[in-house]
Order: sequence, then structure tokens, then C-alpha cells
Amino acid sequence: MDREFIAERQKGLQNYLNVITTNHILSNCELVKKFLDPNNYSASYTEIALQQVSMFFRSEPKWEVVEPLKDIGWRIRKKYFLMKIKNQPKERLVLSWADLGPDKYLSDKDFQCLIKLLPSCLHPYIYRITFATANESSALLIRMFNEKGTLKDLIYKAKPKDPFLRKYCNPKKIQGLELQQIKTYGRQILEVLKFLHDKGFPYGHLHASNVMLEGDACRLLDLENSLLGLPSFYRSYFSQFRKINTLESVDVHCFGHLLYEMTYGRPPDSVPVDSFPPAPSMAVVAVLESTLSCEACKNGMPTVSRLLQMPLFSDVLLTTSEKPQFKIPTKLKEALRIAKECIEKRLIEEQKQIHQHRRLTRAQSHHGSEEERKKRKILARKKSKRSAVENSEEHSAKYSNSNNSGSGASSPLTSPSSPTPPSTAVEHAPF
Repeated sequence: MDREFIAERQKGLQNYLNVITTNHILSNCELVKKFLDPNNYSASYTEIALQQVSMFFRSEPKWEVVEPLKDIGWRIRKKYFLMKIKNQPKERLVLSWADLGPDKYLSDKDFQCLIKLLPSCLHPYIYRITFATANESSALLIRMFNEKGTLKDLIYKAKPKDPFLRKYCNPKKIQGLELQQIKTYGRQILEVLKFLHDKGFPYGHLHASNVMLEGDACRLLDLENSLLGLPSFYRSYFSQFRKINTLESVDVHCFGHLLYEMTYGRPPDSVPVDSFPPAPSMAVVAVLESTLSCEACKNGMPTVSRLLQMPLFSDVLLTTSEKPQFKIPTKLKEALRIAKECIEKRLIEEQKQIHQHRRLTRAQSHHGSEEERKKRKILARKKSKRSAVENSEEHSAKYSNSNNSGSGASSPLTSPSSPTPPSTAVEHAPF
């Protein structure tokens, strides 16, 4: 219990925690959250999910749970189960269950209607939803299980069923994709983002684990996340930049992260990115600079249409014949528009708070630095000496005036040099 040893150990543990919390994947890990904030992360989310799923299956007996898919995702409050249909036992499906997040602004009625509308969304680059339902506190969706896994699984050479941390936190081999894959996948993802933006459907959840691979096609996952109000995987990045303040600009910034990962086989060490490693083409670097560079983060993101016109994607030919289809009733479109504005408003408020906190921290750091303390001490000494000299001169002038105007008897007995200068007190005052 030696004090010096404890102080040293405390410093070491703080450094250890700093490293963990600055790692994007580890900082979102349930074990880390529970350790740092046990009061808010005490519930067993797997049990809650099982209860909700079991209640649903009472009225839908055709589905059967095969097994829980433990920790395959990064979200603490989203759980996955491998499923099958009783009369089609060979087919495998994945059920995802998630509760509401802080950005759920839809009314319960509109929320449930929109969730149930998702299976009707048909697009060559959106992963088809087999079944979707919701209650006032959560949503449950079923999709086909894909043995190939996601785009992130392809980049990291990972098995889809393995836990998220094991798959992506410490990859053994880091290798980006071929240029033609980058061009094709990038173009497909931009096309589906443009489709959703044109429909007025908020997304904001683009990352490599939300892109499923089917043959040579990328298909977007988790359209329900924005309806549930869940936070984005990259929120801790774009919340730092006040110019990334719409869901469209969030999607473009997230696309920059995804393109970096496709190109280099790993996420960027930090954002904004000052300089980019050698890439298969300068056209790739041009897109990365427009979405992840200091200038881009400071001045704002390009539009999806602008990215589609850039040389990297403009010459990509898409050979799909499937016609996109997603009919959203006018009333629900208006509800989505209002919810989108509320999500953006909360993001802007959060960005403002982060900006103010940064300014305050910088000011305190500057004010508390050794150099600044010395400067303030020297200035205070100079000021106190100056005021002492001024007081002394003023006193002398008064004495001189009283001698000239009055008699000797009425003159003060003290000499002008006798008062103690106030500088002594100031000299020894602590700073």
C-alpha cells in the first residue's frame, strides 16, 4: 500500500484505459462498457432479447430458433439468432432483435408501420428482408443467412459466425481489395445511398459489416437502424466535425471510411487523415481526400451525386436488370422527414457541446501550463512595481503641495520615503 507505488500503478492503469478507449472497436465492447459504467450496463441483453423473441413466436409458430449467434455484431443491445422455418428445415435464416436508441423520434404507430414496410423494399443493392415486425420498444427482423458473410468478412478473411472482436480487432493478415472490386463495390454502394436519399429515407449506418456480399453484388443491411434511432458505428468520428451535420453528409463520410478499409485492408488510424499511403490508383486517393482529409472535414462533404461523377466510379458499368421499388405513403414520408430533422438537430447540439468542451479544455491547458504561469507571475510583479512607483510619486506630489501651500506646523512629520511600498505584499503572494 505504498503511496508512491499506488500513484505509479494508477498512472499505468489510466494509460491502459486510454489505449482501450481510443480503440474504436474495443471502446464499444460490452465488457469495457460494463467495467467503466456498471450502473448503466448491468442488464443481460441476451436474456431480454430471448424473452422478446419467445413472446413473438407464441403467435408465429412457423419459425424455430436453431441457436444464438453470440457477439457477431458490435452493438450491445442488438442480438442475433440462427433460425429455420419448420416446414423448410434446410433453409437457414438470421433473426436480429434490437431495442430503441436515443434517436427514435417516430411515433409508435409510424415506427411500426415503417418497420413492417421494409420487406417490400426491392433494390439490387439492398439485402432483402424476409420478415419484419415491431412493438413499442423494439424491432425484430429476419433475413436469409449468407455463408459468404459481409464485405468486412471478405476484407479480413473472417468467418461470419465468429465473434466481432475475434474477427476484426486484431487481424492476422492485412490486405486491401483489387482495384476493380473497389470500383464496382463503391459504385454499387453509392447507387443505393442515392436511392435512399431520393426516397427521403434516412440511413446513416454505412460500414463494412453492414454490406452483405452476394456474388459480385454488394447489398446494404440494417435499414431499420435509423427507424429504431440507433447510434452510428462512426458517430464518435463525425460528431467531432461541425460541417458533417446532415444524414446525407454522414453517409458520405462513412463511405470514406469504408473506401479506406477496402483500399488498405484496415480502418484509418485517426480521422482526419493527413496523408494517404500508396493506393492502387490516384483516383482512389482523390475520393478519400474529398471525404476524410482535414480540408474535407473542415469544409464539408461532397454529395453522393458528386462522388458518382468522379473518375473512380464514373466508368463502372452496372449490369443489373432488377428494378428498384420502395413505395412509402405520403404520411409516412412526412414522419420520416420530421424524424430526420430531429436526428440532425441532436447531432448539431452534440457537436456544439464537443466544440465548447474542446475550447474550454484548450484554454485550461494553456492557462495551466508552466510557461503561462511564469508569464503571469512576471506580469503581476511588473504591475505591482508599477503601481508602487505610481503610489510613491502621488504621495510625493501631495507632500510637496502641502509644504508649499500650508505652514510648517501643519505639514506631515513623515518623509515621503517612509511608507512601505505595497509591492512587498504582492511580491510574496502566491500565483
